[in-house]
Amino acid sequence: MAYIIKSQNMKPLTKVTHWVPRILCILAILLVSMFAIDAFGPGQTIWHQISDFIIHLVPSLVLITLLVIAWRYEKTGGIIMAVAGTIFCIWLFRANYRHNHFFWRSFSIMMAMAFPFALSGILFIISHYLKKKEQVEYEQSLQEKQGENQSV
Repeated sequence: MAYIIKSQNMKPLTKVTHWVPRILCILAILLVSMFAIDAFGPGQTIWHQISDFIIHLVPSLVLITLLVIAWRYEKTGGIIMAVAGTIFCIWLFRANYRHNHFFWRSFSIMMAMAFPFALSGILFIISHYLKKKEQVEYEQSLQEKQGENQSV
């Protein structure tokens, strides 16, 4: 559904839920992308380093694709991102806990690396419903104005 309410006419809460998931997701993708830099190091050819760098960027490209989908289709993209983020949270926590056996370290890594995607997905869904609610209110106010103009 295309919403005809412009950004300057949105309620403050709707503006926040519109922009926060987008900014949060972009920042989290940048954090994940930083780990691709470790592909560069001594002892390997430049071509091997570049291929490693590209392989390390694949998760970022997948996340960018999810962000583009969620940006355009908030409800569908939000559901996909929330599910993917939740699965990533569980997988990352279990993998780190098996490796280091420290609950809080594993939990903090999961919160920094994976939770922003689950949270972004939830906020995209909330944004969709807030915009839908505002759209209904906007259409009702237009109908009321048209009814007042016809009765005069």
